[in-house]
Amino acid sequence: MAHTSNPVVGGAAIRTLLLVARQQESALQLIIHRFKGLEGMIGREWRGRGFDEEVDQLIKLLHREVSKPADHTETWPEECVRAACVIQAAWRSYQTRRRVKSLPRAVRSLQRSFRERRRRRAQQAQAVCWEEELRLQLCVRRQRARREFHQKQLQLLQLLPPGQVQQYLGEVERQAAIQIQRVWRGHRERRNFQLRRNAHTQHRAAVVLQRTVLRFLKRRRAEKAPPSLSPWIGPRGLTDSRRAELKREVEEHIALHPSSVVSLEGSRELHAQTQALLLQHLQGREAELREHTHTHALLAQINTDLELLLNAPSLSVATVTDCDVFRSRSAPVAARARQSHNALLQSGRLPWWKMLGDGDITCPESESAHKDHRLEAEFNSLYLGGS
Repeated sequence: MAHTSNPVVGGAAIRTLLLVARQQESALQLIIHRFKGLEGMIGREWRGRGFDEEVDQLIKLLHREVSKPADHTETWPEECVRAACVIQAAWRSYQTRRRVKSLPRAVRSLQRSFRERRRRRAQQAQAVCWEEELRLQLCVRRQRARREFHQKQLQLLQLLPPGQVQQYLGEVERQAAIQIQRVWRGHRERRNFQLRRNAHTQHRAAVVLQRTVLRFLKRRRAEKAPPSLSPWIGPRGLTDSRRAELKREVEEHIALHPSSVVSLEGSRELHAQTQALLLQHLQGREAELREHTHTHALLAQINTDLELLLNAPSLSVATVTDCDVFRSRSAPVAARARQSHNALLQSGRLPWWKMLGDGDITCPESESAHKDHRLEAEFNSLYLGGS
């Protein structure tokens, strides 16, 4: 039974032991004394093999026989008793020495854990004290600030005329009411927003679930639907008569619907006409640009002459030099150049924050100078050759 796991052998052995135990009481006692642990081995290894009833009966017999009080006590020799005592004393002394040897380590571990626990408790108590002290300091500061605010308010009330005190107090109450309403409305809106966000989340979850279910149902219907024939799959193979008929239909269609594609000669002629029109347009554009540039230059010259005429002295104080300025074309040019130079120097002395415009140099004297300088920067010259 101890060296096999065959249920047939185990069942036969258990039935044999049960029969022997029932027939002879002395044989049962011999089995118990000879085979120690038989009861535990049978209950642990041979249950659930199809003969549990015989196993239970044999275990009951063995247990009953073991629990019976012994009629006579077995006498052991004195040497065996002495040897057992020596073995027990040696084992107990070994256990005691091992415990004593490990005692300092246990004491150190206990002391370490106790000190660590005491340190943590001290830290927690200190943190609590600091937090309480901080809270008290905060309360004191708030009380001090409130007291100072009320003192300042009383001082201001003393400075106010008697007729404006009630108006001031009403304004203070109104501001307090506005602050309370602002806080309450903010709290209400945050709460409503949380509710709306939860509802929106639920709505989106429902939409996702519905979309998934609809796709699943559509896929199931597509799988259950009978396969449809593709419309572009035609009959396999064409006969010679069918090919001739299709060729004739294609030729008739081409004859009835001629192509709109231009021939090679027509394309070349159209290209030549396009190039001629483009050349004519470019030539006319160049002449127009020259005329436009000349017109702007003349306008700039007229503006300069007008500015010189407006700034000219009266006839009563005019000198010959002033008259020469209007008789010579080089004099207006020199005057304009001198004015532009002065404007440039003056703009260079301006601070950087006044030069953060479009990048153009502005003359602070007059708006006309600014326009003329812009025209000069665009055309590089104000005058053209000729009279």
